[in-house]
Amino acid sequence: MNTQYLFRARRQRLLTAIGSDATLWFAHPDTLRYLAGFHVDPFSLGHGFGGVLALKTDGSTTLWYDDRLPDSVGAACVDQAIIVPWYDGITPARGLRSQAVLNHLPNEWPGCFHDFPGRSDSLFNCVEILANLRRCKDEHEIAVLEQCCRAGEVGHAWARAHLEPGMTELQLYAGINRACTLAAGHAVIVYGDFAVSPGPSRKGGPATDRVIRPGDLVIVDFSVVIGGYRSDFTTTLCAGVPTKAQKHLHATAMEGMRRGEAKLFLGVSAHDVHAAVFSAFADAGMPEAFPHHAGHGIGLSHPEAPFFVPGSTEILVEGDVVTLEPGAYVAGVGGLRIEHNYLITANGPRVLSGHDLGL
Repeated sequence: MNTQYLFRARRQRLLTAIGSDATLWFAHPDTLRYLAGFHVDPFSLGHGFGGVLALKTDGSTTLWYDDRLPDSVGAACVDQAIIVPWYDGITPARGLRSQAVLNHLPNEWPGCFHDFPGRSDSLFNCVEILANLRRCKDEHEIAVLEQCCRAGEVGHAWARAHLEPGMTELQLYAGINRACTLAAGHAVIVYGDFAVSPGPSRKGGPATDRVIRPGDLVIVDFSVVIGGYRSDFTTTLCAGVPTKAQKHLHATAMEGMRRGEAKLFLGVSAHDVHAAVFSAFADAGMPEAFPHHAGHGIGLSHPEAPFFVPGSTEILVEGDVVTLEPGAYVAGVGGLRIEHNYLITANGPRVLSGHDLGL
């Protein structure tokens, strides 16, 4: 795969969409990943710091970043990279790190960035334009998202094999995190819900020292982040033998997913996808048990468009990567949620996640 060509093509699509005759300036981490492949390894002392990208109307690029960022930034695809001296570990640092790059930008920098909200000049509506362009994932992005899924599947398999009454949510999370990291072959971020759900009072949340009891429903809903991209898929596990009522909740969620999948085609509105998923709960006589979105887009952000909610006019486009996320929460029974990831293609949806959804 010619990554230089790939990133140049993305930048040209942006320039064409904007039609500006001025240099564009970017600093948001997601924008720099998308337009230049610039990624700061989060497991480094550079985490929280980034760079600045200038994109001229002829498509040429210049990237500035400080000299303490990790090796991962060296993979950026730009025409010129300027490494700004800040701190070499031997001599005093040159002022505040947060200002180091800004102090080295040329005079033509307008003093703001076009990929952050709040700019008054409506000519540069980059935030919305970039979000729309990012929806159509290319081959490189899909490959990374599939890496995220493969690592996540190993984490889900570990949870299914090891969850038992008496362990804490934190122990569950630690085991999943370790499994995902070893599967990826390098440090990865694993975040999400690792929570016992007794029903509507707790639909998820980070792991705590809560002890998992026999019969508890445990929502395992997490993302694995690689290179800034992330998967996001869910299963719910019963710590023991599920009750008849718990099985009914699960069967209803599975039917909601089936109906949602039947709508994952080009040109279908996000509203209609939600309506299809919701209809399974309505038909089962429990519409109030399904209180949240039916899914959403994923990529460099979580969640991102399209959003499967009532009233949404967003339309599915080729290259969207989305989730379906039916859930049900009933007091005295428990709460559960299931979720898969899908790539929207001209031939229909392709399932990217392959974990077991059984209780």
